[in-house]
Parts: sequence; C-alpha cells; structure tokens
Amino acid sequence: MDTNHTDTVLHKERNQESLITVCAYYKFQPVADPERMREKLRRLCKKHIIKGLTLLGTEGINGTMAGSDAAMKAFRAFIEDDLGFAPLDWKVAYTSQMPFMRLKIKVKNEICTSGVPTEANPIQGVGIYTDPKEWNALITRDDTVVVDVRNDFEVQMGTFAHARNPHTTSFREFAAYVDKELSAYKDTPIAMCCTGGIRCEKSTAYLKAKGFQHVYHLKGGILRYLEEMPKEQSLWSGECFVFDERVSVDHDLKPGSYELCHGCRLPINATHKASVDYEEGVSCPQCINIRTDDQKSRARERHHQITLAKARNRSHRGDCSVIEE
Repeated sequence: MDTNHTDTVLHKERNQESLITVCAYYKFQPVADPERMREKLRRLCKKHIIKGLTLLGTEGINGTMAGSDAAMKAFRAFIEDDLGFAPLDWKVAYTSQMPFMRLKIKVKNEICTSGVPTEANPIQGVGIYTDPKEWNALITRDDTVVVDVRNDFEVQMGTFAHARNPHTTSFREFAAYVDKELSAYKDTPIAMCCTGGIRCEKSTAYLKAKGFQHVYHLKGGILRYLEEMPKEQSLWSGECFVFDERVSVDHDLKPGSYELCHGCRLPINATHKASVDYEEGVSCPQCINIRTDDQKSRARERHHQITLAKARNRSHRGDCSVIEE
C-alpha cells in the first residue's frame, strides 16, 4: 500500500478512538470477476464490522464505507494490496455516529452510472487533472466554459462562480446535455467539477470520446478544493452536498445547514421546514404535489416507527440516508 498517500481529513481535530471513520474511494481499472471480488469484500467487512455501500463492476470500484479507524485501515490495505486497486483515490472523514445502517456490496454495469459506458470510459482516457490553485486560474479565464456536472439540487446548494448548471435530475442525463448544449465548444477549454471526482472521470471521458480538445477537471473534486483552498482565495459559494448523514458541508468541511426530506430524499433547510407544505418524515415543498396519499400514509407510519425506535434507543432499518453518487 502507498504509505505516502495523503488522506483527505475533513475533521482534523478528533479522537479516532471514539469516532467512526468514513472513507470514500474509487478507481477505474478492468476487473475480470467482480462477483468473486464481491464475496471477498463481504467477508472482510463482516470480520471488521464495516458498513456502507460499495459498487463493483468490470470497470472498477466505487464506494463509501465506515467503521473503526483500525477497520478502515485494514479495509484500504485489502483493496489496494489484495485486490490490486493501488493507488485508490481515497478520502477520509470522521463522525460521531455510524452513517450507514447496513452493508451493501453490489455488482453493477457501471460504478458511476452514465448510461453511456462505451463512450464514457475513463479507462480509455480522461481530461487533464487540475489542482485547486490551477483551478482558480483556469475558471477565471475569459475563454473557459465551467460546467458543474452534478445534479440540479446539488448545484443549487452551492457551486463555483460562473459555473453552468446542466439542470439534470440524474447523471444519466448528462451525456444528452453535452450533445445539446456543448457541441459548439469542442475547441474551447472546458473545466468540469463534481463532489469527489468520479463523475468528472466519466464526464471528461465522454467529452474526449466526442472530440472535445481541451477538457479539464478538478482533481479530488469540490471536497478536496474546500480542504486545500483558503477561504480568502476561494471561488466557491454555498454548501456542498455529500453522500452521508451530514447531507452537506460548509467551506470549513463542517456539517452544513441541510438535512434530507424522508419523502423525496432531497436536501431541505430551514426555509423548506418553515413551509406549510413540510411534514416531518413525510414530505416537503419539493415533493408535496408528486407524492400520492398512499405514499404519504406509509411515510407517516415509517416515521412513527423511527420515532419509537429512537425513543427506545434502538436503530430502525428504514432510518438510513445512504445515497449513491
């Protein structure tokens, strides 16, 4: 394992003995037998009491998992050394509670679903990696087109100055956005960003396959930018949606002002919760008109069971905010 690799630590002051270590990671490389690899990973996770979501496919591995600090070090060593994924793109955070209710290891056609796996193939080549300082210089150039490849609700929570919002509801829609809105910019510098880097790998690979000449993406994603870039030099505004119980983080990488609506799983803040259309555990202004009466009724019962479980200091299987990128 590469012991010189520097982890991204979101909470630098912590007592690792009392906190849960949360690790997000990915790597694109050919995998001959993802099903067999899945079983090896499952056994390791059961042994070390690791929970979370990992996706495996013939194109690589992608996941967010959590456990004790020792368990996650063993997990990383196993993935890099035994499974051969060294070096991983690896980010670490710490939290006071386990952010996952169970272990999920899935085999999928794509480890980050683009819908166009043949063309969006990072193994065949991606854009130019750009570190935070280079990123600032790149996106302030007059000739650069800046594209935030995340979904609409994520971009609305926060993004970079002058970044274009593709207004997608799913990453599957991004290729169509490129074909419709960016085809005139094949000779123009295009700078792309996403949460942790994996969607940019797919996005820039797709643009390269389509003949775009000058494609860049933010190395390590927005999270690494927020960690490394001083506030006074930052071009970021707002909060960044993350795929765990924190829901969002601010520029200091501390939990932000958002939580999830348990009806639609979209982020909500104090303004949403103050609306007459908000019902805790059931619906919010974003989903009040699209959820059926039956869905709302079942959500009320689910919320009731969660409330009871918490009052008894027990977990409830449905009380899980895992969202895969």
